[in-house]
Amino acid sequence: MHFTKLRLSGFKSFVDATELVIEPGLTGVVGPNGCGKSNLVEALRWVMGENSAKRMRGGAMDDVIFNGSQSRSSRNLAEVSLVIDNQDRTAPAVLNDSEELEVVRAIERNSGSAYRVNGNEMRARDVQLLFADAATGAHSPSLVSQGRIGEI
Repeated sequence: MHFTKLRLSGFKSFVDATELVIEPGLTGVVGPNGCGKSNLVEALRWVMGENSAKRMRGGAMDDVIFNGSQSRSSRNLAEVSLVIDNQDRTAPAVLNDSEELEVVRAIERNSGSAYRVNGNEMRARDVQLLFADAATGAHSPSLVSQGRIGEI
């Protein structure tokens, strides 16, 4: 299972639709302070099923929705999409009809979040199992959060 794209819209500091292409191999995210590096890692964790607002550096899960700035108004919806190459068919059997999987998590302010895989609604637990079976997921040691580099 290989991640190929990460799309964000209205998620934390990514107010506008943003797409990241993820090439095979080791991926590092570098940049100056405040440019959104930690938010990218949190977007990955969130779309893979993270359900702790505290682990997302927030007080409530709605805090992942862009809250506005001096020049931009707040949003009521955040969405993160993760596209996965499934050519090796390592996903659970119910999802192995496709060579590519698109996992989407969307949250509307004061309404909670919902998941879709290839356009079909899916339970949070099933999404978490998709990634757990592939030895990755919201709590994978391969996703290094802000402040953890020193621990490693």
